[in-house]
Amino acid sequence: MPNNSKGKITRRGFAEAGAKALTLGTAALSAPLTLAAQSSEGSNQAAAVDQNPIRRRGVGFRALNPAKASSGFTLYAHVGGSAYLIDLSGKVVHTWTLPYPLHYAYLTEKGTLFCNAKIPNDTLLGKVGSHCGVALEADWNGKVLWEVRQPDHHNDGRLLPNGNVLLVCATAIPDAVAQKVQGGRHEPGESRNMGGDYLVEMTRDGRSVWQWNSWEYLDPAIDVITGIQDDRAEWTHANGIHELPDDHVLVSFRNTSTVINVDRKSGKIVWRLGAPPLSGQHAPTPLPNGNILIFDNGPHRLDESLNFSRVIEVEPATKKIVWKYQEPVVTGFFSPRISNAQRLPNGNTLINEGVFGRFFEVTTEGEVVWEYVNPHFGPPNAPAAKQQNSTFRAYRYTAEQIERARNAV
Repeated sequence: MPNNSKGKITRRGFAEAGAKALTLGTAALSAPLTLAAQSSEGSNQAAAVDQNPIRRRGVGFRALNPAKASSGFTLYAHVGGSAYLIDLSGKVVHTWTLPYPLHYAYLTEKGTLFCNAKIPNDTLLGKVGSHCGVALEADWNGKVLWEVRQPDHHNDGRLLPNGNVLLVCATAIPDAVAQKVQGGRHEPGESRNMGGDYLVEMTRDGRSVWQWNSWEYLDPAIDVITGIQDDRAEWTHANGIHELPDDHVLVSFRNTSTVINVDRKSGKIVWRLGAPPLSGQHAPTPLPNGNILIFDNGPHRLDESLNFSRVIEVEPATKKIVWKYQEPVVTGFFSPRISNAQRLPNGNTLINEGVFGRFFEVTTEGEVVWEYVNPHFGPPNAPAAKQQNSTFRAYRYTAEQIERARNAV
């Protein structure tokens, strides 16, 4: 796969074969902003201007090059809301409404919906945006087949091949370890316990069968909090896990800007990639070629003067970046938190610029061939300027996978 950093964006002038099918959203979404309205008497009246900048720039379906886009349907869950399935034209073809607000969801191998959902509580992370608390499996109609509750659960959980679930959790770490952690911002008079992550494998009836405590294997001298402005309330802040076929697991730690490979049998860290090149990354995903696809958020880069996001493909053996997508003007693509990327069957890459709810597909050369912006904002009772359309993760599925999901039991 060729190296690329050009990130060339094409909205118009697509290939002639697909030009007639190109549509830039509805007229209402793409029309110029009107600052004044003409009354029936001919006088000007001030028109309300949407105070939310993301919504004001345009939401919903934005662009498509059908000749180059990977066919299928995109699944995403509005953080704190429902899950939606859209086709390439941006039409919602299915909605899952679950008993709990969702953090994110994905389709399992058999076609059911696996969800990380939110149940507020008084744990260390119980009231922050990344908290979950419940993992569940649901059918096509949103019927919950089973659920597992774990108060410490946050950010990510995966359904394992053996039917158990692997959850990211957090709790207070020993003071002796916390005192050795380097980096981050000290708040005057702060007396909170520092939080740290652990992984737990649980059966569907809630029994813990394996646990890995990060503070027992990480090194405070190496695993430092990379952002000097980050609050020391958390040491690592795990934000993504992915099981590997050799009984290893990939773990992403945002606060230390590190991805590690853990041997589940020994608990030892067998591979790590830190800062630089990483900066507050999310969602490390193994690829069929053995490489790892990572959304590198870039909120505070140690080797660059500007903050920007990019998607990188890393070769584990050499730790080299063998492919990347970023904008030519790097600040044009930036999501400081959440987000993910997925390699598609045709070689393209689906990217979720999560903070802004923007999904787009790029070719290996960096040409954008599809774009959609989440039109769902919340919370509903918040002022317009504070409502968000954030999306933790988004995934593309083929028509065959969706058909299997329709019939899954």
